[in-house]
Amino acid sequence: MKPKPHIVRAGLFLCLIWALFVLGGCGDKGVKTDSAGVPMKRLAVREYPKFHDSRGFEDLEASIRQSLLYFGRVPKTRSYTYGKDRYDAAHMTRSLETFLNFLQKAPNASELNRFVRDRYIVYKSVGNTNREVLFTGYFEPTYRGSREPGPDFPYPVYSIPEDLLQIDLSQFSKKYEGHKRLMARLDEKRKRVVPYYSRKEINHTPDFHDRATPVVWLADRVDRFFLEIQGSGRVALTDGSVMRVHYAGTNGNAYYSVGKYLIAQNEVPREEMSMQAIRTWLLANPHRMDEVLHTNDSFVFFKEGQGGPFGNIGVAVTPLRSIATDIKVFPRGGLAFVETALPAPDTRQPKSEWERVSLFVLNQDTGGAITGPARVDLFCGNGEWAAYTAGHMTAYGQLYFLVLKP
Repeated sequence: MKPKPHIVRAGLFLCLIWALFVLGGCGDKGVKTDSAGVPMKRLAVREYPKFHDSRGFEDLEASIRQSLLYFGRVPKTRSYTYGKDRYDAAHMTRSLETFLNFLQKAPNASELNRFVRDRYIVYKSVGNTNREVLFTGYFEPTYRGSREPGPDFPYPVYSIPEDLLQIDLSQFSKKYEGHKRLMARLDEKRKRVVPYYSRKEINHTPDFHDRATPVVWLADRVDRFFLEIQGSGRVALTDGSVMRVHYAGTNGNAYYSVGKYLIAQNEVPREEMSMQAIRTWLLANPHRMDEVLHTNDSFVFFKEGQGGPFGNIGVAVTPLRSIATDIKVFPRGGLAFVETALPAPDTRQPKSEWERVSLFVLNQDTGGAITGPARVDLFCGNGEWAAYTAGHMTAYGQLYFLVLKP
């Protein structure tokens, strides 16, 4: 069994200096708040949106039950922030159970809106400078692979490296509680802790498999990169079976969008940018693949698993019912309501004609590119529809969170 990455308690001075450098650069930078300094505004009842579920509550119960699993595992006194207000896990559980029981009555739109007005407090994300939230999508891809390397499967999907250290700064000061652990390695020659290897360094290390045992080998390097972007996936093996691979961790380096890089280089027009456009460009320009992929220093490690895919709260995510947000801004596991637009893969409509939808969703995941109150990633499932929708979805809308009145 692969040993877990070490949690080290390096010298206090070294860790705090490094923390100021790393956390100071990524903490709450870019997080817009309202005049009161919070990223969510508590609404008066007259400001509530019109609640309607475009999918008739399909699969919503399953997603709510997944969040209830999460709240059942955490201390009942753990608190969750909604703007200026805080609620404990016990109240979060009651909030979801009350909504779930109401769904059993198959309410119509009028009954739904009256129920929310009477029983729930609604908070709205302040969004960006235009008071809007950008919605994108992600999905569970399927790629060809093999358990053994070979000429047709040369690209390893790595497990967590044995020399990857996790530095828990909360061991040194309470002010670092809630921050992500820092990923690092020990530079034995200089006797100090340094950031872990970047994507470029990992790809240029021929014996990196000695540090991180490959979980599976893929046929295509671009497939491996997109598997990292999605965070989990399925691998169709040579014997006809299917392997599930799940997110296990990262190298801790900063995430940078290769799509943003291609736009900046005038290689792909902004209005045409999508995952499909990135793949097409990379396959057409293999001689520049290193240049483009290495602009993103972040590297994701995987593990073989069953079921899923799983979000950051450790429960299975549900297509069109699970969202990924910034965990520093929005409450994990919370019930939310979104208004946005979905691409139409069957008709290939222009963005201006995309169907506007409103959905109840659960906040069950996060992502390296999902930061601040103006970003949401919607899980789209797997298959061709999910791949197209997730690959093309960039639509502005609104994000609300609901919690039971105390």
